[in-house]
Amino acid sequence: MMRIGLFLLACALGWPTVLAAISPAQLVDAARERTQHSVTYDGRYLAIDYPGGDVPANIGVCTDVVIRSYRALGIDLQVLVHEDMQQRFDAYPSKRLWGLTRTDRNIDHRRVPNLQAFFSYAGAVLPVTDTPSDYQPGDLVTWMLPGNLPHIGIVSDKKTGERPWIIHNIGAGPKEEDRLFDYPITGHYRYLH
Repeated sequence: MMRIGLFLLACALGWPTVLAAISPAQLVDAARERTQHSVTYDGRYLAIDYPGGDVPANIGVCTDVVIRSYRALGIDLQVLVHEDMQQRFDAYPSKRLWGLTRTDRNIDHRRVPNLQAFFSYAGAVLPVTDTPSDYQPGDLVTWMLPGNLPHIGIVSDKKTGERPWIIHNIGAGPKEEDRLFDYPITGHYRYLH
């Protein structure tokens, strides 16, 4: 509770909102808590506050599960991605994929390719393998879904045999499911800043 209070104070004062390292178990618990919310899959563009901005709680996409899970632990990916993109905009895929010429703090952190770039620049990259034990609780995984749609989820501590489950929103709201190897994996990250 104290951590949440410090986070809210930091947001209100405009301070950086990365307070301390988190554990994989904390991230999994925060992500699992997201599965208790009724969320309609809705990725439309909305203007949101900064810092600490979010779309309405009853809507979201795969990235919102990740963003909200980290934010519950005092890590604001909206701020971190936005500030990093301001420093190295041309290194992010926004221009190449969407034709953008500047950052947009309303949406940049809600795009899987931007999160992939951010986690890569943060030194959080791990090998992509087909070995289930390589994917640890709290790791982040990205996939390419049919139709060339990027997707992201958080590795759970729940397993089927040796294969860990994923906490994500693939269209029916946040779920914890056995889907790790259902689609081609495009990225594997461990970000416990």
